[in-house]
Amino acid sequence: MKFGTLFAAALVIALGAGMANAKIPAPVMDDAAKVKAEEAKAKAADAAKKDAELLAKSQDRVAERYKKGQGKSAKAAPLAKAEKSAKK
Repeated sequence: MKFGTLFAAALVIALGAGMANAKIPAPVMDDAAKVKAEEAKAKAADAAKKDAELLAKSQDRVAERYKKGQGKSAKAAPLAKAEKSAKK
């Protein structure tokens, strides 16, 4: 290849990479958009809180079911290896 062609290709790649990495500034939000964004954030936080409560309730139900099942067999759950060595 000729030096001119190689230089032109390198220049095109460098300019393309520079344009690809350019950041677009965040749009300026007016008061209505800010209020709407805050409402969406509050709604998402409320939904996350409800999801966490539902998860905790379901984990409690599973734990109670497990404990009831362990009580019927009248046998303690086996200790893990780390717990056995810690008790000695």
